[in-house]
Amino acid sequence: MTGATIDHMISLIILIAALLVAMTTYNQMFATAADYDQNRQVATKAADLMNTICLSPGNPTNWGRTASSLFGFGLQDPEAGGYALSPYSMMRLNAVSVDNPPVHFDETGLDYNNISTSYGHAILTPLDDCVDYTTATELLGINGSYGFSLDVTSTLNVNVSQVSTDPYLKLNVEVQASGMPLSGVSLKYCLFNVERGSLYPSIALYSDVDQTNSFGSVDITFSSIDDDNPAYSFVVYVSLGGVNGVGYYTRNIVDDSTFVVPLIEGYEGNYVDLILAHSGEILNPSEDATAYYNASFYTLTSDFQLQPCVIPNSAGILKSGAEQLYSTTRIPASETGLLVISYIADDELGSVIVPWGVGALGVPASFGGDPTGYDFVATELRQVTIDGISYHVKVSTWSLSD
Repeated sequence: MTGATIDHMISLIILIAALLVAMTTYNQMFATAADYDQNRQVATKAADLMNTICLSPGNPTNWGRTASSLFGFGLQDPEAGGYALSPYSMMRLNAVSVDNPPVHFDETGLDYNNISTSYGHAILTPLDDCVDYTTATELLGINGSYGFSLDVTSTLNVNVSQVSTDPYLKLNVEVQASGMPLSGVSLKYCLFNVERGSLYPSIALYSDVDQTNSFGSVDITFSSIDDDNPAYSFVVYVSLGGVNGVGYYTRNIVDDSTFVVPLIEGYEGNYVDLILAHSGEILNPSEDATAYYNASFYTLTSDFQLQPCVIPNSAGILKSGAEQLYSTTRIPASETGLLVISYIADDELGSVIVPWGVGALGVPASFGGDPTGYDFVATELRQVTIDGISYHVKVSTWSLSD
């Protein structure tokens, strides 16, 4: 009888243990299935967001080059269609962060956003005219349920460096993709050399074509520029097998200074009104030298040629803390291109090159939330173009219920 009781107890213990193991396994399988289903929903939402952002121009369709309110979020170029993004809409995305703080201009009383390149080398947009992350999630219908981030980077990496100025100016251009050098890449380049005038500086334009060697680079020489200390801006457009890229380089005699900062004042008809402000009022209060400037705008054609465009008040004087601390001009709202500003300050030469439309200089852009701390983040990748320049777009998505 005792032996039978012990056997019964052992059998019962084994049965309970088996049930516990089965329940644990079932719970794990259920949890795994639930996680899989949630992750699948996040991945599906990431694909939906990518298609909405890249294949819809938003509402209104031309919101990127106006100050109008936005009723539907999308970045597609309405004139190009397909996976082509608007060069203007991205300039209205609020990219302010701890690492990218806004700038303030006392004369207008406004804060300004910068998404297209480094401070002093971008046309700054009033924050009041920008679309912030919360508004974007509301327009996309995901506020409170999903988070997302958007990263746009050039497909081709184009690096420009100065090799020497003796006996004449020599620059080096390197072209890479995924870290690998690319040989046989076609180049179209322009150099805007700053030259002294009687009062205002002038810009001498040098342009030509070339091609990278077997190491993915090429030296470009300017035999007519023999100044030991030149000031210039340089931009190069590259192409290989239908994939296009762009790189640029600016060299100032006035080290670490810009002196002239362009800001968007408003939109009128087919034009964008710009403020050209003394940087001592915005970026660097220690800069108080008078700046004599000359501004030129060049539109970018479909075959990557730069055509000069006449703009008003192209030359002027800026004085920090005085009545002439800013001037105004205007550029075409629907023509992407480059605003090139030369200046003399403290009897030294300087240059600023800024894009109207982010594609013109190939600068990266980021917008959205931070996925740090979330267990599962789905990503979607697409190849797109902006004004013919090739870019990678990555949309990252995560569930806020994690």
